[in-house]
Amino acid sequence: MKSLRLLLLLLCASPALLAQDEPKEKGTDRKSPPAAATDKDKEKDPVLSVTEHEITVGGKPIKYQATAGYLVLKSEKGEPRANIFFVAYTKLGASDAAKRPLTFSFNGGPGSSSVWLHLGALGPKRVVMTDKGESLPPPYKWVDNEWSWLDQTDLVFIDPVSTGYSRAAKDADPKQFHGFTGDIESVGEFIRLWTTRNQRWASPKFLVGESYGTTRAAGLSDYLQQKHDLYLNGIMLVSSIMNFQTARFAPGNDLPYQLFLPTYTAAAWYHGKLKGDLAKDLPKTLARAEQFVLKDYSLALMQGDALPAAERSRIAKELVALTGLTEEYVLRQNLRINIFGFVTELMKAENRNIGRLDSRIVGIADNGGGGGRGGDGGFFDPSMEAILGGYTAAMNDYARRELKYENDLSYEILTGRVQPWSYANVENEYLNVAETLKRAMTKNPFLKVWVANGYYDLATPYFATDYTVKHMGLDPAVRGNLTMSHYEAGHMMYIHMDSLKKLKADYGAYMDATLKGAGVK
Repeated sequence: MKSLRLLLLLLCASPALLAQDEPKEKGTDRKSPPAAATDKDKEKDPVLSVTEHEITVGGKPIKYQATAGYLVLKSEKGEPRANIFFVAYTKLGASDAAKRPLTFSFNGGPGSSSVWLHLGALGPKRVVMTDKGESLPPPYKWVDNEWSWLDQTDLVFIDPVSTGYSRAAKDADPKQFHGFTGDIESVGEFIRLWTTRNQRWASPKFLVGESYGTTRAAGLSDYLQQKHDLYLNGIMLVSSIMNFQTARFAPGNDLPYQLFLPTYTAAAWYHGKLKGDLAKDLPKTLARAEQFVLKDYSLALMQGDALPAAERSRIAKELVALTGLTEEYVLRQNLRINIFGFVTELMKAENRNIGRLDSRIVGIADNGGGGGRGGDGGFFDPSMEAILGGYTAAMNDYARRELKYENDLSYEILTGRVQPWSYANVENEYLNVAETLKRAMTKNPFLKVWVANGYYDLATPYFATDYTVKHMGLDPAVRGNLTMSHYEAGHMMYIHMDSLKKLKADYGAYMDATLKGAGVK
């Protein structure tokens, strides 16, 4: 159970508090007509809920259609394999598909629904939180999202099998979808089929994934090209994890200790645990931490037990300065600070844990051994626990109240039913889909990739992403096709109001450049 919980939190996408407000406009409820002829036809074409709405984004009104329901994946014999739940938003009056971008979105986990990006950043509604990104008490509220991406792209939010309302078909084994390969194949088939049925092959096409969703997106980049000859215009990676070696604290793997350190520094800076000049300017402090990692720290860890005592003492003192931890603790950890040790140790004197998904968020330490979603043994992630209730309430309310979609199944926001997640093809190595993305970018030199990371994210640290990107070995001809943005927030940077605004501005610049290069603008 401990490993299951830890894995769920390791790469999940999670965020803020959503909730319900009285909708400012009334949606027009239009149910799709049921399939005409036979019961067999009705089985393969579930009724979709189709409604029409209006929202103002960037000062301009946008009329759009929302479609919620299942798309059934079938075998070549026509036998149902899975019912994939999705919510699609398409701008009304956009008649030229070749000029209207289409973006498929999903979160991570494995085991997460798409609710976080859907109701946190991209969709026409968002959860109400404080400007800092802290939760509000229930009842939770959701409101119009004036920073939605709907002004620049149509959106399709996908819940992978066993998440959200998605389920394997009656006679299908869900385990076939619960793994790296099966997941990519099923989501890839959904993308192909939805694109075909909705006549969108001519549209500029994009993927956006968060956390393990970036693993999925990178995997899909080459899979879609190879399997379906479906070439993308762009991929957006939010809180990226492509090379799992950068995040696995395991014996003999010193890389995470190095790559997590700048985020430890950011968290210590935020909570006032640094001293002198290090406590002043965050960018300068992070630059010092990064240079320490690239030079002295990496060389020290490479020496292992052969590290001289004097050098060990010097490295320990710099770690103390950059983390706010005690020298006794740093030496006891053999200069290697594990993520779960850091989040419980930094504010231990105050009986507080800091968040893993967002290290700005603080919670009362659970010393009773009950733990939380971050794992048992006394540790829980306050930044995770703070958002689950709000997003769950919001999605359940929004689906019925606004989308007019009715389903008595439990909407699985973040589920353990996908565990154990299969890495059958990479069991004796660290999964690294950066190589897959490199292949896609090499074969498709028009593919533009945008990567967004938060400085306070201790689930997928920004410096680990920087390391991964710098080790992709991209040809200089396509190296400029990958751009990066950083935010003074955590894993779900969009729960922080200033970062939500910056994310939208950065996205707008990315889309303008990508579409201009494609001859669309």
